Amino acid sequence: MMEKNSIGWQKQPNKLNIQGTIEQAIKQVVKEEVELNASGRTDAGVHALGQVANFKTNSNIPIEKLPIAINTNLKKSIRIIKAEEVDDSFHSRLSCKKKTYRYVINNSSVESAIYRNLETYIPYKLDISKMKKAIKYFEGKHDFKAFKASGTSSRSSVRIIYKAEIKEAEKGRIYIELTGNGFLYNMVRIIAGTLVEVGLGKIEPEEIINIIDSGKREKAGKTLPPNGLYLVSVEYDVD
Repeated sequence: MMEKNSIGWQKQPNKLNIQGTIEQAIKQVVKEEVELNASGRTDAGVHALGQVANFKTNSNIPIEKLPIAINTNLKKSIRIIKAEEVDDSFHSRLSCKKKTYRYVINNSSVESAIYRNLETYIPYKLDISKMKKAIKYFEGKHDFKAFKASGTSSRSSVRIIYKAEIKEAEKGRIYIELTGNGFLYNMVRIIAGTLVEVGLGKIEPEEIINIIDSGKREKAGKTLPPNGLYLVSVEYDVD
């Protein structure tokens, strides 16, 4: 599933949302009420290139025809890419093994008029070599208490980051990509904000491990805006 998210995933009474919008579109196709379980709830402003959600239905419509049928009832900012049958025990969130998030920064000399809601503009030149060195300290199993927003409901703040890297894209874009077994609320946006501080010379790459060990939110960088964040992919099989 692909979504340009300006309103948030989670269904809320009398409020526009991604979950409710898709459920209504599915209902028009299968002629029954359904409830979607997503791999994660994207906040307002956050986008998804590879969101996964599951639902149960008694419909006999061929599975390969469902995406086209559902898409005809959706606005163009949401698209179902593929549909497949899964075991009854499958749950998009609980069965997930890995997720990959990308944070997009425009570090060119001029802010984009077209992509302004799809990236975060940083007008000051960032030291990408330092950012590439710093991001590697996030790899491995750590307590990411210093990189979670207040009010996070997760009991444990320990997570595993399997892969962390900085990619240089065209026209001054910088991609911060993290693959992990799970992420705390605003964790990726706070890590991205901390890496920007590294790129600006306010934090040295080697200080990242001390920030992680401290467990103190105030030692990490700012929480960057949601518009630069993308859920890239969700994985369910581990080799």
